[in-house]
Amino acid sequence: MLPEVRAWLRHRTSSAADWPIGALAEAKGDTSISVVLPARDERETVAEIVGVIRRELSGLVDEIVVIDSRSTDDTAVVAARAGARVHAQDDILPHLKPLDGKGEALWKSLAVTSGDILAFVDADIRDFRASLVTGLLGPLLADPGVAYVKGCYDRPLGGVPNGGGRVTELVARPLINLHWPELAGFVQPLAGEYAGRRSALERVPFVTGYGVEIGLLIDLLDLVGLDGLAQVDLGSRAHSPQSTEALGGMAAQIMLAAWSRLERQGKIQAFQDPAVRLAQFRRKDGGHDVVTRDVSIAERPPMATVTS
Repeated sequence: MLPEVRAWLRHRTSSAADWPIGALAEAKGDTSISVVLPARDERETVAEIVGVIRRELSGLVDEIVVIDSRSTDDTAVVAARAGARVHAQDDILPHLKPLDGKGEALWKSLAVTSGDILAFVDADIRDFRASLVTGLLGPLLADPGVAYVKGCYDRPLGGVPNGGGRVTELVARPLINLHWPELAGFVQPLAGEYAGRRSALERVPFVTGYGVEIGLLIDLLDLVGLDGLAQVDLGSRAHSPQSTEALGGMAAQIMLAAWSRLERQGKIQAFQDPAVRLAQFRRKDGGHDVVTRDVSIAERPPMATVTS
């Protein structure tokens, strides 16, 4: 690990317990704060998350916005009843051709929120705690030099405290250590909980698929430098695990997002475009079926360059 990264770890890593709500409320001043939940078919968890934020953070958070990403259940209704302001992803900036994926929902949230600071929280978290939000806000409210904060946490799975995060360990961390060693201090580079200043978030592009987290981390490093980034230990985060097959698609999109940044930064020279069809196998009687899916990603430009 680079010496500057070790120094960053000491200087820019904190714990959620370091940021009590009372101290944050005092530090908030005139700063407005939006919490954004991208949600697709999350009726089982979204109401609890919205409810906790409303009850415990009413003096700190100015708006709670759920971006409904084409849910087939009643996620939007449940979220609205819990007190969130709900927007359908495809109804935002309707003059633009709709794109798919989590990154699209996050990018479009910039157009329908008003906060100076935006905190993004996944809508599938079970046993949600307000500290998952306050921890992210702490470094931003305490230090104007911080532009972006990533959460980190244990990922329990199958009785193992850190059994989750397989894509992080097998794909994202090796990529980061190989090509962006300045980011090697991030414990959870793919964490879905992060917060940033609007002034920074509107100046970087958003990958529309599962590569959005690694894309933001790399692009914001370019924009604000390592000292403008921070991370907060949020404890433990339980969520519904995905199948290995689904994680394969996620890994492919992360690799494509990294590839695009390597090209943009002149770190590789591509002689052909990477393939965007992922072939996977499922056993059947007498052999295997080949399942092929499109894992291509798109990219939205910095919101600051978009006209409504």
